[in-house]
Amino acid sequence: MADNRTGLREHRTFIIITVAAFAAAAAVWVGFPHQKSIPNLWVLLAKLVPFILAVEAIAAMRFSLGLRHKIARVAVPLCFLVFFTYFVPSIFFAAANDKSIYYLILTLTPFLILALTLSHRLGGGTPGGARRLGYAMIVLQLSGLEDLAFLTINPHTDPAWTPIPEVWTWADHMTVRLGHPASKYEAFTLIAVHVIVAVLILTLPDRVWRKLARRDKAETPVSDTAATQPAAESTGTESTGTESTGVTEPATGSVTPAKG
Repeated sequence: MADNRTGLREHRTFIIITVAAFAAAAAVWVGFPHQKSIPNLWVLLAKLVPFILAVEAIAAMRFSLGLRHKIARVAVPLCFLVFFTYFVPSIFFAAANDKSIYYLILTLTPFLILALTLSHRLGGGTPGGARRLGYAMIVLQLSGLEDLAFLTINPHTDPAWTPIPEVWTWADHMTVRLGHPASKYEAFTLIAVHVIVAVLILTLPDRVWRKLARRDKAETPVSDTAATQPAAESTGTESTGTESTGVTEPATGSVTPAKG
């Protein structure tokens, strides 16, 4: 059900996370060089922070469905304009001047994931559904599917790319996690594991995630909450029109380098 409450207080979680997401994105954009290489795992994780915050901000929306539909008429075209008036001309310029388009693609891909997730949420999708979509798609981006597709769908003649190389030295997103450049079969394994994880995120029933969430809560001290739990249960919060917050899915994701 839609939450029809109004006021900044009722939407403070959404506001706080949204501000944090923009601040983190600005810090990453300014604080890290725009380069192809990923020097270590910490840089990869740092670059994930804005994406995770953005997904959580989208999930934290508590606007009424009618208001979300109105926001969608502005937000969705705005996402398109960012793509069409920033990324497209920047890619054309880079291609015409023999510059790498890698960092543009690196930035564009998670932007598209967030735009799709936002569209789902504004159209009436649940918080849990938004998390499922956002995190599953970023896991697919992290998987290395694009690397494999680059090697298989293009008519390569350069012996550096055909047959499929035995060692994937260019795949920094794999190297920083394995501690060494991935062999061909290690890369295949990573791809398969990530695809399976993405499918599980999308398809596992909500009760599985609820059990995991309850297990986490059971491991934390409950003395502060035990006294208030019966009162909370007796208020009948589900009948107040408050939208379900959805389930908490695994927070993971990254970015897969292109070959530009």
